[in-house]
Amino acid sequence: MSEVPGSAPGAVPGSVPEPVPESVPDSVPGTARRFWAVRRVPAFLVAAVVLGAAGLLLYDVAAVRAHRPAMGWRRRLAHELATRPLGDGWVVGGAVIAVVVGAWLVLLAVTPGLRSVLPMRPDRADLRAGIDRRAAALVLRDRAMEVAGVQSVRVKVGRHRVKVRAQSHFRDLGDVRADVEGVMAEAVRKLGLAREPGVSVRVSRPAKK
Repeated sequence: MSEVPGSAPGAVPGSVPEPVPESVPDSVPGTARRFWAVRRVPAFLVAAVVLGAAGLLLYDVAAVRAHRPAMGWRRRLAHELATRPLGDGWVVGGAVIAVVVGAWLVLLAVTPGLRSVLPMRPDRADLRAGIDRRAAALVLRDRAMEVAGVQSVRVKVGRHRVKVRAQSHFRDLGDVRADVEGVMAEAVRKLGLAREPGVSVRVSRPAKK
């Protein structure tokens, strides 16, 4: 039986060849960015202070425009600003407080702040995922408890390092530490974090009562 020119060997004449599926990458290349905090409390406090001060000042200005005397606090503030020198302690203290509050607000505006969530590797360009540090610590703790000889484990997950503090009631401490390090390395890799932290393991004996 003759074959159609350009067709694959063994193909039936007149049939349409099936497309070869393309390989799908495991993850989308790129750097996963940290999650930004909403910061509702600082935003509410700043908005409340600004709104209250603006409303009070607007009321006093409207009262003066209506030929009523200005409030006592405004007259006293104007007098203090006109008579106190710049080197006065109250003026310097107020300036320091204003600078500190301003620096704090700028720091909140330019930093993510949501440190409790660790970004994970993106599998899709339009999808972002993260895991809470406490949840990650619980997962790693359960994996460490599976190692023979481990009696108790404390795990602290940070952005750059995972600290594991285990107590072993039998087996050699060096062997237990080696097993815990291997299990932790695999467990951290399976968490799918965008930036895998280093693992620090310390194994000791429980205190004798």
